[in-house]
Parts: sequence; structure tokens; C-alpha cells
Amino acid sequence: MIKNKSIALAYRVASLLFAIAGMLSLLGVFDGQWYGTTLFFYTAQSNLLAVALFALLIAKTIKGIRGRDKHAGYFPRFSMVVVIDILVTFFVYWILLAPTFEGMEQWTFFNLSVHAITPLLCLIDYILFTQPRHLKYRDVYAVIIYPICYVIFATIVGFAGQVYWIADDGPVRFPYFFFDYDRIGVAMSLVYIGALIVIFLLLSHGFYLVDAKLRKKR
Repeated sequence: MIKNKSIALAYRVASLLFAIAGMLSLLGVFDGQWYGTTLFFYTAQSNLLAVALFALLIAKTIKGIRGRDKHAGYFPRFSMVVVIDILVTFFVYWILLAPTFEGMEQWTFFNLSVHAITPLLCLIDYILFTQPRHLKYRDVYAVIIYPICYVIFATIVGFAGQVYWIADDGPVRFPYFFFDYDRIGVAMSLVYIGALIVIFLLLSHGFYLVDAKLRKKR
């Protein structure tokens, strides 16, 4: 763990700027466009969580430089939740979605930034700077609060008439095939959602067990 707050600040500022650039690219700003419905995707919302995390950490790090904090890591419980929520963006995209795309579109800046680099920047920050021995067991279940809220949100928006244009699938009401009630049915959608919840919980338990092991050594 790195305790130097100046290093942490430099890393977090660079990460925040990169995460913002990725979001602006995803929204089409650099192309002179505005793809507002992109904000309805879990990818966009999880990246916004990353932006919020880095902004919060920067503010706290600046305050810490002026004070006497011994560490450069802050908000370990919130950081863990955000890291796992955005890591699932990484895994779901590269395991479930990327294989369905043809050509080189997955190697564009906006795609790599929001689906790979920003999630990894969050994970690296957690590994390098976050103080261990602060997680509580109930935190492993906090990671599924936002994903469940997102599924509810996307379901309501879909049934309310929202339309997405995804690759060659034409207009669809739900942003991801694995919980598209129209294309694969309610039962199969629930299977996918349940499997994703298990993935969230496995990741959060892994983080907790590592933290508990470090606490035991201490």
C-alpha cells in the first residue's frame, strides 16, 4: 500500500480526467453529437460512479495533504462497492458482449476507456491506496444495491416505451440481451440476472476475505 498522498493525488487527478474523457467520448461529445440515451446503459452509469469516486477521493486527498493523515486511502467501503460495480462492466462486456461484435469497433477509444481502462484504474487505486482492515461483512451485500436498482430502472423505462438501436438488432426496449424480456423471455432474463448477482457477490466476498486475512495478520 502506498501512503504518499502526493502520488495518490497525481494518480487520481489523471484517472478522473481520463474517466471524464471516456464518458464524453461515449456520449458523442468529441464527435459533435449528444447520445443522451447512452446514459440509460449500465456502462455509462457505472462509469459515472467512477467519476464520482475519483472526484471524492481527490477532494479528500487534498484535505489530507493539508492535515496529518497517515494514509492516502479513504472511504474503503464505498470504494470497494464502486470498484466491484464497475468491474462487472468490464467482465460482462468482454465475456458476454464483445464476442457478439464484428470488426474493430471494440478497439475504439470510447469503448476501451469505459469498458476496460476506467474499471482497471478504479481497481488499481483500490489496491495501491485504500486502507485494508476496514470492510465489514455486510458490505459484501451493499454491492448489489445499485445493480438491482438499475435492473428495476431499465425495466420500468423499457416498458414505458424507451427504444434502443443496438447493432443489427434494430429497435429494442431493453439495453442488454441478457435481460431483454422480449427477445429471450422473462424466465431466461431472470436466470441471467441471478447469475450476475452471484458474480457481484463472489467478487465482493473475495475482496472481504482478502481484507479479513490482512486484518488477521495485523
